[in-house]
Amino acid sequence: MHHFNGDFQNETMDAIELKEPRMYKVLLLNDDYSSMEFVIKVLMQIFHHSFEKANEIMFNVHEQGKGLCGVYVYEIAETKVAHVRKMAKEEQFPLRAIMEAE
Repeated sequence: MHHFNGDFQNETMDAIELKEPRMYKVLLLNDDYSSMEFVIKVLMQIFHHSFEKANEIMFNVHEQGKGLCGVYVYEIAETKVAHVRKMAKEEQFPLRAIMEAE
């Protein structure tokens, strides 16, 4: 059986770590105007949460000022934030989503 030396293994581990894409949290921010129904609709349509999960996140937004919608690679997080902006604008709610690096 062939054993690799430690250096080779460490280099391989470093290379694997470098390839891991940076992940971004998408958070919904609380405001005084967006309806609970609209927030749930956003969470179900854009983030594909079940009604129960959407309801739970909506209460986090309401009670803690923000709620975690999901964690995604940069491009997907950016797209989700843009979709929230578009949907909120169409329905005339000031609901905002932001991205935060993990």
